[in-house]
Amino acid sequence: MRIHLLTLAIAASIALPALAADAATPAKQKSAQAIIDAAPASAWRDLDPANTLYMELASGRVIIELAPGFAPEHVANIKTMAKGGFWDGLNIYRSQDNFVVQFGDPDGEEAGKAKPYPAGTQTHLPAEFTRSDNGVHFDRLPDVDGWAPQVGFVDGFPVGRNPKTGKVWITHCYGTLGAGRNNAPDSSIGAELYVVTGQSPRALDHQLSVVGRVVKGMELLSVIPRGPAPMGFYTDPKLRTPIVSIKLASEVPVEQRTPLQLLRTDSQAFIDATEARRNRKDDFYTDPPGHIDLCNVSLPMRETMDKAARK
Repeated sequence: MRIHLLTLAIAASIALPALAADAATPAKQKSAQAIIDAAPASAWRDLDPANTLYMELASGRVIIELAPGFAPEHVANIKTMAKGGFWDGLNIYRSQDNFVVQFGDPDGEEAGKAKPYPAGTQTHLPAEFTRSDNGVHFDRLPDVDGWAPQVGFVDGFPVGRNPKTGKVWITHCYGTLGAGRNNAPDSSIGAELYVVTGQSPRALDHQLSVVGRVVKGMELLSVIPRGPAPMGFYTDPKLRTPIVSIKLASEVPVEQRTPLQLLRTDSQAFIDATEARRNRKDDFYTDPPGHIDLCNVSLPMRETMDKAARK
């Protein structure tokens, strides 16, 4: 009996350190992708076809979410032009390294050469650089920003906010879609558009009317060959990238649409995934930065089976 009890005691003494070691091992932090993959259905929102553009290139489809909450008159004009086929057959005529690609009518300011606007297009719009923050749902990030007193998301768009002025605006992050203009603040109508392809030119914030952002297909724009210095406008028209068409998704047959969902920025999954990126703790990141830049907070997107096919 004593031998048996001693044997048990020895076994227990051997086992206890192992148990203690297991208890001391911290649980491995979930990656941002793991958090996103586990997000419930309620954390996702459907991309609205009435506020989505399909830009068709020979290389594929670029999908753009419009921002009527920030630039309602520009977005309305863009919808009119898209329905009228304004950009069909035009081209991307500028690609400036580490900055933007720009598209529209390269002859738009030359009398006799400009493509006519579709019926109903407004030829003068107000500058829509900012909007009031009154009544907006602002999902604020705690991180410090060099360009705005506060940053976060409104309607899923990355924004800067100034609580003293009560203004909020979409920031010039990678993929931002804006309306080109001349020197006069009210000289844009949405016919000439640009997409940010370089390192977040935040100095452009609240200087132009931002009308949306690319949610899928940025790789098709970012690989477009750069134009010559200083501004990337092609001097040889043959180097321009033709646009097959730009249409509203709501004008495209359902079976030809790309059904997408975006992660809600007020969801716990988005909050947790952003924190996982802010404080990375894994085998590679040995020194968590404790900070994340607004433009490095990507908005998760997923393709879904079309609603009609699920019925």
